[in-house]
Amino acid sequence: MAEEQMEEASTTAAAATPFQLQFDKPIPFQIKMAEWNPEKDLLAMVTDDSKVLLHRFNWQRLWTIFPGKHITSICWSPDGKIIALGTEDGLVLLRDVENGKMLRTIKSHDVAIVCLNWAEDDPLSRPDKDEFLSYEDRTTRFFPPAPVMPRIGGLSSGDTGLADENEEAIPEFSSASCQRFNILCSGGKDGCVCFSIFGIFPVGKININKIPISVESSGKRNYQLQDASISKVSLSRNLQKLVLLCYGKLVDTDSLSHNCETAALHCLYLDTSIFFNRKNELHQVSQQASSIQDLVEVVRASISLISKQWSNAMNLFREKFSALPNLIAAHGAESSSEDEFLSLLFGTRTSPALHQFLASSLGEAGLKRIAKAVDSAGREIRGVVSEHLQPAVEIISFRLAELRGLARWRSRFQIIGLDEKLIDGVTESIGMLVVQVERFSRVAATVLYLFQNFFTWVLKCVKILLNEPIDQVPAANSELVVIFLKFLLDKDPIKQLLEADERIDCDMDTARHVEQLVVFGGFTDTHFLERSLVKQFNELEDSLKEAFLMPFTTISSQIHCQGLLPLYPVTSADTLSSTCTLTSISFYKDEDSQPEESSYNLTGYVCFKIPDGSLNKRNCIGVIKDSGNCYTTLSMASLSGFLLHIPDEYECVDLSLYKDKQIVLLLSERSPDSPGRSWMVMLQTQSFSFTPLSRTSPSNIYSLQKLVALDLQLDTDYGKVRSIPHTVSTPLAVSASRGVACVFSSRRHALVYILDEDEDEDEDEVSDM
Repeated sequence: MAEEQMEEASTTAAAATPFQLQFDKPIPFQIKMAEWNPEKDLLAMVTDDSKVLLHRFNWQRLWTIFPGKHITSICWSPDGKIIALGTEDGLVLLRDVENGKMLRTIKSHDVAIVCLNWAEDDPLSRPDKDEFLSYEDRTTRFFPPAPVMPRIGGLSSGDTGLADENEEAIPEFSSASCQRFNILCSGGKDGCVCFSIFGIFPVGKININKIPISVESSGKRNYQLQDASISKVSLSRNLQKLVLLCYGKLVDTDSLSHNCETAALHCLYLDTSIFFNRKNELHQVSQQASSIQDLVEVVRASISLISKQWSNAMNLFREKFSALPNLIAAHGAESSSEDEFLSLLFGTRTSPALHQFLASSLGEAGLKRIAKAVDSAGREIRGVVSEHLQPAVEIISFRLAELRGLARWRSRFQIIGLDEKLIDGVTESIGMLVVQVERFSRVAATVLYLFQNFFTWVLKCVKILLNEPIDQVPAANSELVVIFLKFLLDKDPIKQLLEADERIDCDMDTARHVEQLVVFGGFTDTHFLERSLVKQFNELEDSLKEAFLMPFTTISSQIHCQGLLPLYPVTSADTLSSTCTLTSISFYKDEDSQPEESSYNLTGYVCFKIPDGSLNKRNCIGVIKDSGNCYTTLSMASLSGFLLHIPDEYECVDLSLYKDKQIVLLLSERSPDSPGRSWMVMLQTQSFSFTPLSRTSPSNIYSLQKLVALDLQLDTDYGKVRSIPHTVSTPLAVSASRGVACVFSSRRHALVYILDEDEDEDEDEVSDM
């Protein structure tokens, strides 16, 4: 197909250019966002109408999906197997790279998610002393693979929170024990940042409008942001620091007279060392918790399927048998349906109403149809219980028991919020649910057996009434028929167990015996048999929510602000839009760190474009470097930066930090008459002199204003320069792992460049500029 697999274009790279142009492809859509896969030669793109496309390096399209929501941000998981999409309504959609199918939908925010960042723990940052805490999931030693979601015939699948049409996705996705510890960060338009381990277990949330900020000046003062909106977040590879760019007003909480009335772009540094210091504990807890949450969804789907199947069978049963009371009333009798059947069973007398019902209204065909529906529902229920419901509940019980053991190691796990009393309560709830599932299985088997005997007896009666031979029809079990009439026509035991607000009657002897057993076992719940299966499941969910909320709030309270650097003031509403902000954040290993060191510090770089007129600058790029370690409060002495002035005849369309402390700039020539030429420039940050940033008084909050902008000379050997044969537009997609960049033109072309040159490339080559 022409659209699905575009024809290959010939390489048009010029011999005299430092970047090799691999592809120049026309594209039938306008690209809004693009991100390279960190592990594979794949490029994910989001179009203006929120379609998501995945292309190979050779520009072969793998798949296209339309999530049905407005996509506002995109990022990849560190292993490149999952793509995360942020939406305008605050959802994070996790999609499988193989086919684009939904893996999980997470409600992280109440507003648009404007940025995503997925960081993975670097093994080099792990202290040797914590190797004994490395996590091993022991569940596979004692249990077969976790049950998958049951196939629910007739129920909608898709974006319901778990895998759609791919039942293998759940165990693969939740098998986090084989993954390195990683955290997905999402930034909302309202100033909230959410953290999720493995992208699925929420472990923290902060609102930058509410956290105190200490800003160095002539005297230490306390500030706070107002009306802040996040533009970009980036978590360091050692998980110790989060760099955040946001718009908002900086308010002096000590003295309202020093408030900054205008909004500005701020660079906020957050201390997230709790993720580094307790990553082994968090890994164990989050792996168990995320698996439990997956299995809880399996239990929910199993109960839903059981309820649906039994409800359909009972609706057909009641629809057919509802004719009997009407016939009894029509014949002027005052008996009930139960009385009529009991009279037939013991008195061998058939009333005119019952005769008409069995011979005409119900008939042999109708009875066989009901029997088949109930038998089919019974087989489905038995299969769901044995293959999905019961294994899921048992594995949840095992995982909660392990969490209970971890919670008793207070010195290591109490600091991350694993509360022993709450986990004890959840463990008791799951124990009660195991009993409820066993009781449901027994009740269902008994009821289905009663149905079978009742249908056999009624079929015999129908055949007698129709004067057909009955030699092969077995005799009725009177006791079972009586039990069926006494209980099932009066109340449905299976339906009772599937009702959330149903109270199950329990005789005094049984209640006393259960109370003795429960107390002997060290539990406190002595009335669990009075609850239905669904009510017990709801109580388990409530207790799980309470127990897992404790680590969430505990971790959130330990994320602090290290410091803030106001970058530049903004006055235009358009500038406040994150889509108009050209920024890039990256972390590089310190030059002083030795390769053999087990842990190291990272230097954070922030690159951004300053709007024309702000700070009295025009056509300038700013670069900030934070060389401070992650264990101390941010000091202005650790910050340095420089400004780079782009020649006035060019405009910076987009920018990106690249590996080895390099910056890639996408420039377009200003031409009022006709489309100008475009250029891609790659610069080394070491080529520029960083100036320490300092501030002497609160009124002079913009340290960058004192920096002298360095002129970028494009017509010299000042970095690498490549001419682009199209007028370019955002976004610029750069892959440090693959050494490639994808540029999109305003004429809807996609150009893929090789950024790194071969070592034997002719050194005499010069730019065609």
